[in-house]
Amino acid sequence: MKTVAPALEVISNSYGSSFTYTKHAEKTNSKAHLWHYHPEIELVFINGGAGKRQIGSHVSYYTNGDLILIGANLPHCGFTNEQTGNKNETVIHIKPEFLGNDFFIAPEMKKVQNIFNQAKVGIAFGGETKKHIGKKIEMMEHQLPFERLLTLLSILDELDSSQDYTVLNADGFSLELQTQDSDRINVIFNYVKDHFQESIAIDEVSNLVSMTTPSFCRYFKKISNKTFTEFVNEYRLVHASKLLAEKPMSINEVCYESGFNNFSHFSKSFKQYTGKSASQYRLEHKIIIS
Repeated sequence: MKTVAPALEVISNSYGSSFTYTKHAEKTNSKAHLWHYHPEIELVFINGGAGKRQIGSHVSYYTNGDLILIGANLPHCGFTNEQTGNKNETVIHIKPEFLGNDFFIAPEMKKVQNIFNQAKVGIAFGGETKKHIGKKIEMMEHQLPFERLLTLLSILDELDSSQDYTVLNADGFSLELQTQDSDRINVIFNYVKDHFQESIAIDEVSNLVSMTTPSFCRYFKKISNKTFTEFVNEYRLVHASKLLAEKPMSINEVCYESGFNNFSHFSKSFKQYTGKSASQYRLEHKIIIS
């Protein structure tokens, strides 16, 4: 079976700048479905809309736009597509040493260095932080390089001070592994991404990465801090969340379209995961259903 590992994305700095600033209009980010990684830290602001995040072993659904900070070499998929409904998407790529290693030794840069360290597991910011920082990120489009750099440093400083954030992967999670480990986990993630709507047998996945089933289960738990079954169910539940908010489907249809083959199990799992029943979630989150 052919599997696709995440591609290494090569990123060039914006002209006259020490980092990269790219603004995509609605539906123009062609990398939305690609599983990729890069040595640059990535700051993404999605203005409006709703969609799916997959960053490392974390998968979740966002509404009303998103503000995400992704650490170096942390594999992720894009966050917008034609169904997302966002106004635009702004992406900033920063090399960890983009101003020189010695620059971050300065005491004034302690908070920036701290937020870079936290970004290793991925961070999503919400509430007023998302609104305020989002406006500053979009304002950078019209700034000259030096002013843009100052704005970026102030943004990173503010993000470290924010209390309105969610850490996306468990503490200690990292895909900066040996090449063999990285290849294995990428095969696993891509397989789930492509087959979550079907029945997934653990022994089939373990065979894909040339491991015994017990060894695979221990390996996956060590890498992701969750069992393989938990990861697959979370992926399915996030997909169900997206369908409930965006599609005029019955809840029963959502259940089976998301890879569950038992409605009772789906209902119980969904309430445990979101704190709400599927019908409550739909009432509170519907955004595209007319």
